[in-house]
Amino acid sequence: MGDVVESNAGVDGIDAHHAAARMRSRGDCFTGENMDEQAAPTSPATTLASADVSDPNALIPPPLTPAADIDAALAATGFAVVAPGDVASLAGVPIAALDAWQPFWNRLPADAYLLDGGKYRQRRHGVFVVDGEQVSAAPHRPHWQPVDYNALHGGIERHFEPLEPGLAGDAAWARLLATLAARASALKGAQRWFVEAHTFRIDTANGIGRPTPEGAHRDGVDLVTVTLVERHGIKGGESRVFQAAASAGLRFTLSEPWTTVLLDDARVIHETTPIQPLKTGEPGWRDTLVLTFRSGGFQGPT
Repeated sequence: MGDVVESNAGVDGIDAHHAAARMRSRGDCFTGENMDEQAAPTSPATTLASADVSDPNALIPPPLTPAADIDAALAATGFAVVAPGDVASLAGVPIAALDAWQPFWNRLPADAYLLDGGKYRQRRHGVFVVDGEQVSAAPHRPHWQPVDYNALHGGIERHFEPLEPGLAGDAAWARLLATLAARASALKGAQRWFVEAHTFRIDTANGIGRPTPEGAHRDGVDLVTVTLVERHGIKGGESRVFQAAASAGLRFTLSEPWTTVLLDDARVIHETTPIQPLKTGEPGWRDTLVLTFRSGGFQGPT
């Protein structure tokens, strides 16, 4: 199971930027760039019992939630981690149907909006409306977040290339979106969900890649899901989930494709630590699918 992280500074109200800064200043978010230091954080409340502490690159397994308990776990704690087989089973598709999507991550355009000067992120973006079992593509639109939720890239319209039709039009894609939207309805009440889909590749071509350059954050939606698609030749990339109104959190590493983290965005903040190549000079990357579910409409400037 994931390791428990505890901070003495709770996050009130949760301004994600200031929360991240407060936790980072205490060392609770472990966002330093040195991967060897990150593998053995000094917080006295962090236990490493589930990892091999003799190996600085040991992966901390995630705390998996049984499929039957996902909705209860989300209601009780604000997050759940679902195993690949359960993701496929809940969506009613074979795991092979999900595996068939992996080549789409080899054709992602570069993210031209990174304000930290990095060139480590490639991505595409899609928008959908899910109403019960009905999944409809919405007209393509820019991605926008308020500064309160994304201090680095908020407040600007970011125009990304759309998802490839072969992915967005696949029957398994619609099943996955409807299945995860049902989790949002179980959590927040049945309604139409406005879904933004982000396909990401973070690579180590220039040394360090940052899955969440904005730090620990919320997204300003109702439910966030993060699905690992592939992890290749990297160290780091540790997932961290913190309770917004308390002091506790978890740290773990997603390593199996299609493992999915579900997050109640109102109650938890999340981040993923930077990645580096596992072997110097060899390529490394981390591919993910991030879906956000929001009631009432898509986010946009007012």
